[in-house]
Amino acid sequence: MMRAFRILIGLAAIMGADGVILAAAVAHQPDASRLAAASSMLLFHATAVLGVVALTERGLLHGRIGLAAAFGFVIAAALFATDLTLRQYAGHSLFPFAAPTGGTLLIVSWLALAVGAAWPRDRDRHL
Repeated sequence: MMRAFRILIGLAAIMGADGVILAAAVAHQPDASRLAAASSMLLFHATAVLGVVALTERGLLHGRIGLAAAFGFVIAAALFATDLTLRQYAGHSLFPFAAPTGGTLLIVSWLALAVGAAWPRDRDRHL
């Protein structure tokens, strides 16, 4: 599981950096409002990924469910942000319904996080 944690931390760092880059683009480019939403999704969910890793490592989340939620955040935020960024710079979307698909996956990942917090691991069932 430590390898997955390291991968998630690296992906969260990339998401954070990309979120800051997009925020800078919003500040310096006219009519870049789509990028503000993309930046926010990346920055918020980069932090969420780090939180999930920390909570899972401390045993406060069901491990597999926590990891699934964290990877869901990464994939979903990337889909959402990539779609909006492509619309801004290339004039087309990643694929039809890419942003809504990413948004739906974000909702599912947040719900998975709730399940991961409520679902006891074997060693926690008797506490």
